[in-house]
Amino acid sequence: MKVADVRAKSDDELVDNLAALRKEAFNLRFQQASGQLAGTSRVRQVRRDVARIMTILGQRQSQAGQAKKA
Repeated sequence: MKVADVRAKSDDELVDNLAALRKEAFNLRFQQASGQLAGTSRVRQVRRDVARIMTILGQRQSQAGQAKKA
């Protein structure tokens, strides 16, 4: 997922996407622990996508907070 794709989505879409990615990350960790995980690169990709979404949501919240102060 690209940053531009994340920025184009609404907050509600990002929260839904974040929940789906966290669920996928849990499933990938479970597969890795049981030795059934074939594509280990997906773990890293999901982790980074979660971080991207969290960063964008944080930026939007801080911008909203600054707008209220001004």
